[in-house]
Amino acid sequence: MCTDAIFCSVICELSIEKLVQGGEGLARLPDGRVCFVRGGLPGERCRVELTAGKKDFARGRVVEVLEKSADRAQPKCPLYGKCGGCSLQHLDSAKQVTYLERVERENFKRIAHEELPADFVIHQGEPWGYRNRARVVYLGERDGHCRFGFRKQESNGVVAIESCPVLTSGLNDFLKNAKPSEIFKGLKRIPRDLELNLFDDGTGRVAYYYRGMPEARKRESSVSCVKIGAKQIKSDASVFFQSNLSLLPRLVQSVREAVDEGIASGAASDEWLIDLFSGVGFFAALLQDKFKRITTVERDGLCLQYAKVNLSATDSVENVSAPAEEWLVKNVVDIPATLIVDPPRTGLPPEALGAIVKSSVNRVIYVSCDPVTLARDFAKFRQAGFALKRAEGFAFYPQTPHLEMMFVLAR
Repeated sequence: MCTDAIFCSVICELSIEKLVQGGEGLARLPDGRVCFVRGGLPGERCRVELTAGKKDFARGRVVEVLEKSADRAQPKCPLYGKCGGCSLQHLDSAKQVTYLERVERENFKRIAHEELPADFVIHQGEPWGYRNRARVVYLGERDGHCRFGFRKQESNGVVAIESCPVLTSGLNDFLKNAKPSEIFKGLKRIPRDLELNLFDDGTGRVAYYYRGMPEARKRESSVSCVKIGAKQIKSDASVFFQSNLSLLPRLVQSVREAVDEGIASGAASDEWLIDLFSGVGFFAALLQDKFKRITTVERDGLCLQYAKVNLSATDSVENVSAPAEEWLVKNVVDIPATLIVDPPRTGLPPEALGAIVKSSVNRVIYVSCDPVTLARDFAKFRQAGFALKRAEGFAFYPQTPHLEMMFVLAR
């Protein structure tokens, strides 16, 4: 039997039944164990190399497709399978959202024991050239220009790149033309394996950041400003920001509609907006015109600095640097405030979820980057009397299995 401690070079012929969370195909070994197969599509018969295994399941990768799915596509990138960025280029771009919806409906039913609404929709944009944010590894200099790479698949190794089909033209231009004399100006020594965060603000201007960056250089080169509608949102290449600016306005529209519906119905009010895990104050800044009082809560101090810039400075705005769960436990929310939560992949900390349930908040707009933890948290909200009123998905990362979702919960 294959174990994690022993590399398995066993080749099996397997039939792929379906896609699961993470984009792998699910098959079954002759001994009955489930095998998660990288590169397999439903309906295919494949030769699979087993790469790891445990008592109840194994993992493998496709080495040959014997019976091909009609939805299989030729990967656009020559580094596909080596670079760790994309994992769904073998699936036709036009069909990816269909598969993602099936996966999420099954996840929700399995974890939350409830069906996603019939009108659940996944919004999508361009499948290529969309990604405006990336992390690259500096590989040295050649002909006066920087050489960069991406981390390899399932490894800390690096594969050299010249361009990437999912990146914006602005980022690809940066990869091609960046010069060490400019990027590392003021740096005495370039650390080995140095990573750079890159951010295209939507106009082709690329901000960048790396650890050890001289402070003067950081102020000059890492700050960016993104225009969403009529609002300018200031940020920094060192902090989190969404990676698909072309689809981001659709998420903003959905959140804004959910806010309006809550206020109009009386389930929430315009007295107080609480934005938890608020980052640079993104949602609060775009919704500031609707509320008499606003509180943003974010533990990252640098994000807090940008939140203070992005929200108009008034006595009614409070920007708090603290873990969301600590703030909720210490502060009494005794009115039906409008609450937006946008937690990391781990979902809501139990203390935060418990505090929300005990508060006077009757309506929650939950933005999630992990459908699995969202389904888990929904099950806990449902036990406290909340129901799912609205569900939408956002395919921010075509060619990958990642999906952003928005739930509106009310009681």
